[in-house]
Amino acid sequence: MQRTGRNLPENMLLSIRRRKSRTTRTEPREPVDGASALVASYNVHKCVGVDRKFDPERIVRVIREIAPDVMALQEADNRFGDRAGLLDLGRLEMETGLVPVPVSGNGKGHGWHGNVLLFKRGTVRDVHQIKLPGLEPRGALVAEIDMDEKRTLRVIAAHLGLLRRSRSEQARVVLDIMNSPDEKPTLLLGDLNEWRLGNRSALNTLHTTFGPSPPAVPTFPSSLPLLALDRIMANRHGMISSVEAHDTPLSRVASDHLPLTAFVHL
Repeated sequence: MQRTGRNLPENMLLSIRRRKSRTTRTEPREPVDGASALVASYNVHKCVGVDRKFDPERIVRVIREIAPDVMALQEADNRFGDRAGLLDLGRLEMETGLVPVPVSGNGKGHGWHGNVLLFKRGTVRDVHQIKLPGLEPRGALVAEIDMDEKRTLRVIAAHLGLLRRSRSEQARVVLDIMNSPDEKPTLLLGDLNEWRLGNRSALNTLHTTFGPSPPAVPTFPSSLPLLALDRIMANRHGMISSVEAHDTPLSRVASDHLPLTAFVHL
C-alpha cells in the first residue's frame, strides 16, 4: 500500500480532501452503456444510524433513493436472541418492488445470519444458505436468479468477519461455492470488512476467481468514508461498471456504512 509522508494511505487522504466537495444524489442512477441491472450492497447496521437512533424507515428511504434491481443487505436482523428481522419487508416491496430471496428455517429473521438478498424482477431458481467459519456468527446467501428467459445471474451475498484469520477462511469457503472461473455470471456483494491489500488480505484470496478488484470505493464510516469495506465483484471481466458509493444526506446518517452501487452487464 502506498503511503504519503503523513503516513496515511493515499485513498484516505483523497477522501478527506474531497469531503467539502461531496456530491448529493437523490435520484436513481441512469443505466450506462447498455447495462441490464443496477445492484447494490448495504450494511444497515441493524437500522441504527450514526445519531444512535433506531429508524428502519430511514433505511427504506435510502433504498428507495437507490432504486436497485438486486440488493444485498447486511445486519438486517437482530444478532442475538430470536434474530428477528428489523425491516418492514412488505412496505419495502410496496415502495421499491424488491422482494426477498426466500430462506428456510430462520425463525423471525429476514435473511441468513443477517444477510438479506432482494430482487425486483426474474425468478429465483436455487438458494443456498452457507454458514461461514469463524468466532463470529457469519454467513453467505447464494441465489441463482433467472433475470429473463435467456440470462441467469448467480449472486453471493456475504458478510465477512472482523478477524483477519476468519476473513481468509471465509473467503476460501466463498471460492468453494464456485466450480470454475468461467461458469455462469456471478456477483459477490457484501461487507467484506477488508481494506488491506497484499498476500494476507482476503481480497487477494478472492482474486483467483473474481480477478482484480474494481477500484476501491470508501464506504465507512458514512459521515467521512475512509475505508472500502463494502465490495461488488464479478467473475467476468467487464461485467460490472460505475461502482459508486450512494452518498446523500440521508445515507450519511441512516447507517454507519454508505451503500455501494454498480451497474451489471449480462
